[in-house]
Amino acid sequence: MNKPFLDKLRKIDPYVPGEQPKTANVIKLNANENPYPPAPGVTEVLRTFDAAKLAVYPDANAKALKTALAEREGLKPSQIFLGNGSDDVLALAFQSFFCSGEPILYPDITYSFYPVWCDLLRIPYETVPLDENFCINLRDYDKPNGGVILPNPNAPTGRALSLAEIEDLLQHNADCVVIIDEAYVDFGAESAISLIEKYENLLVVQTSSKSRSLAGMRIGYAFGSETLISTLEAVKNSYNSYTMDSLALAVGEASIRDEVYFRETCRKVAATRDRAADELRALGFEVTPSLTNFLFATHPKKAAPEIFSALREKGIFIRYFKLPRIDNHLRITVGTDEQMDALIAALKQIL
Repeated sequence: MNKPFLDKLRKIDPYVPGEQPKTANVIKLNANENPYPPAPGVTEVLRTFDAAKLAVYPDANAKALKTALAEREGLKPSQIFLGNGSDDVLALAFQSFFCSGEPILYPDITYSFYPVWCDLLRIPYETVPLDENFCINLRDYDKPNGGVILPNPNAPTGRALSLAEIEDLLQHNADCVVIIDEAYVDFGAESAISLIEKYENLLVVQTSSKSRSLAGMRIGYAFGSETLISTLEAVKNSYNSYTMDSLALAVGEASIRDEVYFRETCRKVAATRDRAADELRALGFEVTPSLTNFLFATHPKKAAPEIFSALREKGIFIRYFKLPRIDNHLRITVGTDEQMDALIAALKQIL
């Protein structure tokens, strides 16, 4: 049967998230989730939240959460933007800042949502190859462009740029918006937030999903000049002026207010990461230096797809990307010490 309306539908290859196992008793190390619970204050908010508040719209200005973030970062609330996870924030940023018609630049090995947004929003782009060690060469970004977006640390490689390198990038790209995607910055890298007052074209995006154990709540935020933030607000309010619900706003504030728990959780994840990296290397893996909550590894004698499948049969889920240049690598989320011990034991059997 002829269905001419099908020719008018948007055709796009969507982003594919990490698999969510349907069975119990698995070790889930495939989505870069935090193995520890959120801050105690989050549990208290969930226990005492007044459900009657859900009958009215949330605070469109998100004053309490923006104030908490502003106090923590030494900024003004007007320099902060909120969204349903950093993916929501980034999607709005792509719409807001990458409008020149010139190609935007980002690494060839990076977060796989970037090309999806470019295709969806019809933004021209150019991927810039990482070097043989999966490092960014800043001089490759010294060319005319419609914007730059870099994850720092990068995903799925785990490598990070220093603050000085980020500033170098900004100095050579003063005529476009530079977005630094800091989803994993809390596990050991340097945040670029301190550069915001100096560079009006800098937007720093973070999330509560990783370091704050709130992947199930969807809370993301961006920091930037009032010029950039007001543009984001205008775009958001052009299609949905309420992007975060009342419960998420309350939970987000409770998490931000507990600095001690936050730092201790990040410390534990980083310590487990470094120990697991050493144990993987002892098994013959080549492990890329990581400042994230995951490890990027390859084994010279055992193909990545084989290891991925063998671990899956043992109830251990990690991530494999069948993509150019990294199709023999595995991304392994850092779990608890007990989970990583089980992973290492399984790998010893497999190898």
